[in-house]
Amino acid sequence: MNKARRKTIEIVAASIENAISELEMCRDEEQCYYDNMPEPLKYGTRGETADECINSLDDAISSLEEALNSVNNSIEQ
Repeated sequence: MNKARRKTIEIVAASIENAISELEMCRDEEQCYYDNMPEPLKYGTRGETADECINSLDDAISSLEEALNSVNNSIEQ
C-alpha cells in the first residue's frame, strides 16, 4: 500500500473513532435519562423507547468497532 492510500485509510479510521466516541456520549446520556426516570415511566412508552434507543446505539457502536478493527488491519498489512 502506498503512503497516500495509507494516509486516507488513517483519516477514515480517525473518523470512525470519532463517530464511536460521539455515539458513546449519546448512549450514555440516554442511559442516564433512562436510569433517572421514575419507575412507572420506565415501563411505559418513554422508557421502552429510551431502552430501544440505548440498545440500537450499542449495536451501532459494536458495528463501528468491528469496522475500525478491519480498517486498522488493512493498514497493518
